[in-house]
Amino acid sequence: YWFSKLFLSPSPLSSSTKLAVFMASRRDGHISLKLLLCTSTTGTWTTSSSPDVVLLLTRSPSEAAGAETAPSSLSAAMTPLVSRLSRLWAIMRKPRAAVGSGHRKQAASQEGRQKHAKNNSQAKPSACDGLARQPEEVVLQASVSSYHLFRDIAEVTAFRGSLLSWYDQEKRDLPWRRRAEDEMDLDRRAYAVWVSEVMLQQTQVATVINYYTGWMQKWPTLQDLASASLEEVNQLWAGLGYYSRGRRLQEGARKVVEELGGHMPRTAETLQQLLPGVGRYTAGAIASIAFGQATGVVDGNVARVLCRVRAIGADPSSTLVSQQLWGLAQQLVDPARPGDFNQAAMELGATVCTPQRPLCSQCPVESLCRARQRVEREQLLASRSLSGSPDVEECAPNTGQCHLCLPPSEPWDQTLGVVNFPRKASRKPPREESSATCVLEQPGALGAQILLVQRPNSGLLAGLWEFPSVTWEPSEQLQRKALLQELQRWAGPLPATRLRHLGEVVHTFSHIKLTYQVYGLALEGQTPVTTVPPGARWLTQEEFHTAAVSTAMKKVFRVYQGQQPGTCMGSKRSQVSSPCSRKKPRMGQQVLDNFFRSHISTDAHSLNSAAQ
Repeated sequence: YWFSKLFLSPSPLSSSTKLAVFMASRRDGHISLKLLLCTSTTGTWTTSSSPDVVLLLTRSPSEAAGAETAPSSLSAAMTPLVSRLSRLWAIMRKPRAAVGSGHRKQAASQEGRQKHAKNNSQAKPSACDGLARQPEEVVLQASVSSYHLFRDIAEVTAFRGSLLSWYDQEKRDLPWRRRAEDEMDLDRRAYAVWVSEVMLQQTQVATVINYYTGWMQKWPTLQDLASASLEEVNQLWAGLGYYSRGRRLQEGARKVVEELGGHMPRTAETLQQLLPGVGRYTAGAIASIAFGQATGVVDGNVARVLCRVRAIGADPSSTLVSQQLWGLAQQLVDPARPGDFNQAAMELGATVCTPQRPLCSQCPVESLCRARQRVEREQLLASRSLSGSPDVEECAPNTGQCHLCLPPSEPWDQTLGVVNFPRKASRKPPREESSATCVLEQPGALGAQILLVQRPNSGLLAGLWEFPSVTWEPSEQLQRKALLQELQRWAGPLPATRLRHLGEVVHTFSHIKLTYQVYGLALEGQTPVTTVPPGARWLTQEEFHTAAVSTAMKKVFRVYQGQQPGTCMGSKRSQVSSPCSRKKPRMGQQVLDNFFRSHISTDAHSLNSAAQ
């Protein structure tokens, strides 16, 4: 056995805590890493009580051939593997490590402290961030079976070649890909990729295309976006959802122009450190596509592909699985075409290896997919012909339950096939909230005007415009009183008798299910309001549809329009209801309605007969 000991400095855990990494070559052709938290008291280093972390790697045949060689030559053979695993022990954003080799008990020399830039709190936290905040949960308490890994360079090369060949033939023609391919200026290319990646977060490609095209036409460069107003950004972003994304984009553009000389950071690490709202995935996507950095990325599509290819059935959002997926992505990314490879992996997940109905027969890496192998094995077992068939490999961890396999509580489901991988974690349902909002309308020189007020600059729908709203009150009387007070705060004295309840709108955000009780108040026969306090404005209906308003407010306005005299328009039944269809009449009312309906029908028939 041969060991190397490594310390990371400075440590975010505490001034007296370091991370030690022990690496051992095993005679069975594997390499194991053991990560320990160590604490220092009065200059003496001791192992903490935190559980160990043990990881297994598989070396290529050429690397395995050096298993019996001397430590000096083995060190060189193992160096490439160390670089692949750097993220697994990188607790910090950008660690600087000093590596010492030689005797088993020889400690590495400690490096000087390095100041790290603080990432914006809105950036998507990486798995390593969570480890730094909660050192007691640093553990990965399970060995990783080689069954879930790519074992040699030949398998990796086959995966890369098959995936890239497929991508070259089948990739979709998307505007951001054309820009990345045609743009020679690196900063403009990175900006184009950045905008697309931010828009595509939690949003379908078909929806993003028009938004992206309009955005790039209006602000083709970082400098253009930096000089825009937040109002303009919100206006163009309206309807795309997750509105903080647009605000973060503009903040980042201003930082690049004002603080970085107009040049985008060139690596995934610096992109993540310096740009607000840029997390690990977005940074990797920009760095690989725009700058050719050989860094892997993991989004929802890539995670699904990797989980199926390596038969990982555990929750992908868990620390253990997330780190494993990022390690696999880094191992697989093609150093010659990193941007194309990452886009190919995402394209495969979006178009072929889909969540519910994967097209396995069209998959370029089907022969390397352990999920398909598992399906074949289960089919053989079901037909009771496994004994006379070739061996089909399965996970066989050395000790204990493999934490990457399907959990014991959710065994293999024959009806799901490859969709067994990965199993989705149960999501917490969105919390339910209610609000009352009112469309206040008055006549204007250019037609009817409606009142909008601006939301605060932080929180949900920050900076967007909406109809005056208040928190829902349990009493109808209290609700009307509170809403009328809010309206008068912006528009002065108003006739309370004209306030009408029109229906309700249900809109679900990422974590909130919000029900709007919709009211309307039309000012007729009185002097129009010409001045309003800051944060409010009157708009025509045409101006409303192009303003920075949310989709929820557009639904509210449709209810208001549908309840004007002579109309009864509606929206989707699941989202919008109105007095026309909102409540079922009480039993007594139904009896009266049926009575009068029968007499009206008889009278109408008599009138028709007389007319004939």
